[in-house]
Amino acid sequence: MNFEGVVLDLDGTVYRGDEPVSGAPETIRDLRERGCRLLFCSNNPTKGREAYVDRLAGMGIEATADEILSAGTVTTQYLRDHHADDLLYVVGSSGLREQFAAADLRTTDDPGAAEVLVVSFYRGFDYDTLADAYDAGRDGCPFVGTDPDVVIPTQHGMVPGSGAIIGSVASILEREPDRVLGKPAPETVDMAREALGVPLDRCLMVGDRLDTDIAFGERAGMTTALVRTGVATDADVAESDVDPDHVLDSVADVVRLFD
Repeated sequence: MNFEGVVLDLDGTVYRGDEPVSGAPETIRDLRERGCRLLFCSNNPTKGREAYVDRLAGMGIEATADEILSAGTVTTQYLRDHHADDLLYVVGSSGLREQFAAADLRTTDDPGAAEVLVVSFYRGFDYDTLADAYDAGRDGCPFVGTDPDVVIPTQHGMVPGSGAIIGSVASILEREPDRVLGKPAPETVDMAREALGVPLDRCLMVGDRLDTDIAFGERAGMTTALVRTGVATDADVAESDVDPDHVLDSVADVVRLFD
């Protein structure tokens, strides 16, 4: 099939930590030469679009801000659409807070003043953070998570992600988040459709996770390709209800799927 667009996950697919997956820069150049619309779609909420552009450039991969869609971007848009005037209590990175500030979203450091609780990846997460999140959310205010990734791949192995922190907060509040954004949320599908500008059934989704990347591609009606360079294993595929159309050793094999 000659795909009109290709959506590429980042962590575990295009790179691991600060190192590109072997063959990724060359494959992305090849896709551009074929005239494909590209979208780099990450569940990492900690960086804005320009930061991703710079990070990819440091790996020899060209991208524009319009080609980046992260969980931070989707969460920011969701909050602008549904909670533009509300005070946000944020358990999250400085990078996520910067995205909110740039969108004129209001945040508070006072858990008691929270009108929305937003939980995400945060390296400083500890007992006091958990206690403050409990104070912010115990009266039932809206509870929003940036993405469901419980672990994330790095060059040093797996480390806890946003989903682990969201789950901790959910357990003490004894309720699930009202919304979890990122892949495979329908809000992310809608934003991907708008960014690509081509029919999603003419697109390929490439990622390393079944429950987010491949489920996202399925929800969007894309052809899906799982790569073995990140989270999911062949054993996971055999046991999963999510069934990728293709399983590849790495993103370098994507061009084999073209006619």
